[in-house]
Amino acid sequence: MAKDPYKVLGISPNATDDEVKAAYRELARKYHPDNYLNNPLSDLAEEKMQEINEAYDHIVQMRRRGAGAQYGNGTHSSDTRYNDIRNMINTGRVIDAETLLDGIPSSSRDAEWYFLKGSVLYKKGWLEDAYMHFQTASRMNPTNMEYRTAVNQMNMQRRTGGYRTPVNSHGGCSGCDMCTGLICADCCCECLGGDLIRCC
Repeated sequence: MAKDPYKVLGISPNATDDEVKAAYRELARKYHPDNYLNNPLSDLAEEKMQEINEAYDHIVQMRRRGAGAQYGNGTHSSDTRYNDIRNMINTGRVIDAETLLDGIPSSSRDAEWYFLKGSVLYKKGWLEDAYMHFQTASRMNPTNMEYRTAVNQMNMQRRTGGYRTPVNSHGGCSGCDMCTGLICADCCCECLGGDLIRCC
């Protein structure tokens, strides 16, 4: 990239990796597309977001290669940013992962973006939306076995009695939780002289 990526993120070249990530996340939140809906500055914010993404990727690539501050000779790749997002999803930081994904401009969203967004939606229990994102990822990159496997697994769930909501730590409830709740409600109604079936 032509610009100094450290200046784009507003940090020193001596910043630690954690400081680089923190600066990136702060700017990603600031220029998030949702902050500029129906705003005349939305195009400008999207350009800024793309510049921030490229700067972050460039810094990460340079540090992995042990390269000095050379700008303009690297090829842009979003793999580094996606690796961070995958780690967030795998460690249960679904909201953080979704914030970073949503901050990526729609023009830069590739098959990996749709797969990761589908993974976030699946973890949140929005299974039909997750299925559609997995399908899009698989259509965009039909040779990727991970994308195809996700689509096939969800197709199998649909054919064999519907989706199974993933167990998560975000307040979702399973079918067992619902049954237990109904049994408790029925007991309460009977204690009060009523019947749950008649009450409902």
